[in-house]
Amino acid sequence: MKTHLLNFLLCGSLMMSNSSINAKEITFATFNVSMEAQNYLPRGEPGDGEVLAKLLQTGDQPQIRNIAQIIQHVRPDVLLLNEFDYIAAPERGVKAFIRNYLNKPQGNAKAIDYPYFYYSTVNTGQPSPFDLDNDGKATGVGADAWAFGFYPGQYGMLLLSKYPIDTSKVRTFQHFKWKDMPGFMPTKKADGSPWYSTEAWQQFPLSSKSHWDIPVHIDGQTVHILASHPTPPVFDGPENRNGIRNHDELRFWVDYLTPGQNQYIYDDNGNKGGFSHGGRFVLLGDLNASAEGEGDAINSAIRTLYQHPAINNSQPPLSLGGKEHSPDNPHGAVHTAGWRMRADYVLPSKQGFTLIDSGVFWPEKADPLYPLVGSRGASSDHRLVWVKLTLSAD
Repeated sequence: MKTHLLNFLLCGSLMMSNSSINAKEITFATFNVSMEAQNYLPRGEPGDGEVLAKLLQTGDQPQIRNIAQIIQHVRPDVLLLNEFDYIAAPERGVKAFIRNYLNKPQGNAKAIDYPYFYYSTVNTGQPSPFDLDNDGKATGVGADAWAFGFYPGQYGMLLLSKYPIDTSKVRTFQHFKWKDMPGFMPTKKADGSPWYSTEAWQQFPLSSKSHWDIPVHIDGQTVHILASHPTPPVFDGPENRNGIRNHDELRFWVDYLTPGQNQYIYDDNGNKGGFSHGGRFVLLGDLNASAEGEGDAINSAIRTLYQHPAINNSQPPLSLGGKEHSPDNPHGAVHTAGWRMRADYVLPSKQGFTLIDSGVFWPEKADPLYPLVGSRGASSDHRLVWVKLTLSAD
């Protein structure tokens, strides 16, 4: 594939060890697909998950077909989709997407199948009874929902896998209370008083969507997929409530991976602790923050996570299309969004993997595949990010 070749030339030599040359290569990926109702409706028109559900039945929506074609070109084995509206009935949601789009060849790509998937509820659009944006009105939606959204499940998450998922051992942290994070970053009004009321703060969840720890069984080994989509650190005011929440959503993963720092964490079933047992993991998602220091995020959290001693960050995914898009930016090649920032990550553990290759699906303008990403409406304002690994003994 031409895009793969371009990424190879840009990334340099492949990283291989003698023990992994003949091992099966497994591709992990993340893709913010912008498949939420507001993307398909006139601005300001209300919608819900039914909008996407209806489009998934047709198999002919142009943007969704392009998304499917991108997936078919890269062919990830395990793929997290961000901004895929939560649709409770799988036949009308995830299964319809697989059956009507992924199982059918798109363009010159070959069909692909994912027999396993995981999805669940998220906090976006979940109504709160409080005036969370302090505009004098408690509407229950938009900025007054527990995370910004106009209906429950907007901007949801979905994991697709070619390998079995151990659903009985999935840990979700949708309802972990922000107040229970030691040393949380406070949000304050101009006079120094708390931004959120005492009543609201007692109920406020940390996750804007959720944090998931999903065990996937690959060739007799378990790989934990650590998935999330922290809130964008914008669309607020001088109090920076979204930037602060983004920071602490990312800090959650830092603590989760660090023995001695994760005792306070509890999941939605009441089980305490973090990822203290070691083992293989891949942390991925649209993290809405730049390890290079670009953008509006409080970048200390993403930098700490990116540099965590358990994470292999030795081969950042690159693209020639991103470099072409921002020719005067030294970080252009690592950008993953059309608005010129690295926002999306696939971060494998050092333990248990050999890193083979990585890339961002962002063809140059001269590439025949460029129309798949040529505009915001063609597919998404984000690009698919992938990392290819083999299982190793250590």
